[in-house]
Amino acid sequence: MEYTQLGRTGLQVSRVVLCTGKFGPAISEADSFTVMDAALGVGINVFANVYDWGENKGQTEKIIGNWFAQGGGRREKVVLATKLYASMAPDNDPSPNMGRLSALNIRRSVEAGLERLRTDCIDLLQLHHVDRNTPWEEIWQAIDVLVQQGKILYAGSSNHAGWHIAQANETAGRRGSLGLVVGECLYNLAERRAEMEVIPAAQSYGLGVWARSPLHGGLLGGVLRRLHEGGAMPTARGRAASAAKALENPAIRDRVQAYEDLVDQYGLDPGEVALAWLLTRPSITGPAIGPGSVECLETAVRAVQLQLPQELLTALEEVFPGPGPSPEAFAW
Repeated sequence: MEYTQLGRTGLQVSRVVLCTGKFGPAISEADSFTVMDAALGVGINVFANVYDWGENKGQTEKIIGNWFAQGGGRREKVVLATKLYASMAPDNDPSPNMGRLSALNIRRSVEAGLERLRTDCIDLLQLHHVDRNTPWEEIWQAIDVLVQQGKILYAGSSNHAGWHIAQANETAGRRGSLGLVVGECLYNLAERRAEMEVIPAAQSYGLGVWARSPLHGGLLGGVLRRLHEGGAMPTARGRAASAAKALENPAIRDRVQAYEDLVDQYGLDPGEVALAWLLTRPSITGPAIGPGSVECLETAVRAVQLQLPQELLTALEEVFPGPGPSPEAFAW
């Protein structure tokens, strides 16, 4: 495994981020333990958690906490990230202040997350969405207190626009706070709008970037190759389901086919190429992968070791052209 510094911090992180969102809702606790042990075994040290929704609220954090409780240095070897924004209260609980980014909810969410995770410190607290009703001064006041208490170390964003990153870190700078050190965003070969402002903002303010949905819900993972070989279209929820439906569009299907044909010319795996391409992009710390098995994990590890030839990188730009430099891409 290769490592890099997380943005402008001194923290060393793996070039692959293990996203644990499938633990509980999609795969059992036992299988989740197997994946986490395998990830740690190959050197992945960043575990990024999400709190889940509905009946699964908090389930993933509890699974990670149970895994930590097995000992063996598991907690000490992991850079632990978790998120807050959505309400963790029961669906029938109408109480206000149970979600978003008020100082009150930030404190409550961190305390509850620490209990579920069975640890005394969250290494990286990610703000999962923009709270348009809470000023950044209040958010940083709450985060600074938690840092002083030793309950969190760093803060990051998820699903924030470039100007939100700028606003957050300008406010943090005035307070003498460290500010955001990582931004998670939707970014892959087929979805490159983040290049217009999110990634330039991250570069300017010294944030690392975790690329979410690196295979675009499976579209970049060799889906047409599997269909040609007699396999079935995988059933999925969320973004993966949307991506599968996208293949009904002839233009999208033709582009995916052109991508797979190009990769075939080099004797490479489409999924590995998509992940390896991300690792060539500015400010990208690593793709955030959500493997449901050890086999999926191994694909990501191979991608880190894959060196894409320049002629392939050039050809990929023709199949999936980016939006162009900012602000020209959207302003001229």
